[in-house]
Amino acid sequence: MRNAASQHRNIALVGPMGSGKSHVGRLLAARLGLAFVDIDVRIETDAGLSIPAIFANEGEAGFRLRESRLLADALAQPGQVIATGGGAVLDTVNRAALRNCEHVIYLQVELAEQLRRLAGDTGRPLLDVADRAQRLAELQALREPLYREVADLVFETSSLPPDAVAEALAALPADDEETHA
Repeated sequence: MRNAASQHRNIALVGPMGSGKSHVGRLLAARLGLAFVDIDVRIETDAGLSIPAIFANEGEAGFRLRESRLLADALAQPGQVIATGGGAVLDTVNRAALRNCEHVIYLQVELAEQLRRLAGDTGRPLLDVADRAQRLAELQALREPLYREVADLVFETSSLPPDAVAEALAALPADDEETHA
């Protein structure tokens, strides 16, 4: 990805919640000298509400409308690492916009690690269920093909700390399109 910084291209991170998009994205942006944009944070800032409050007031549909608008805005600005929300790929317009992004990296994570990372996290309305493992597996089954559809690169994050993932991604050439573990 070294060439991405010099060309001021965007790098979008997609993947399920708990895959490391926000944490790795922040570290990767710093390593590449790019700005960092977390779409979920932008949504909260724009709305003046937390994501759970947006879901409560507007439902998931209202949240997704905000997400699409802010993702399009972010993708229109060059020189950024963009952490998308886990469900951003559900919208066909978002997927088309992501396919036009210079680099899209699917951060993949195993279910057991995802559960460990999300333990105690109460700010995720889609996980406000009795069986989080089942819900995460359902979401992954639905979204996995969509993540792969938009991704130039699949990178497994389960066994690596965020700084090691960011370091490995930063060291990749900009045109690398292989799966890495």
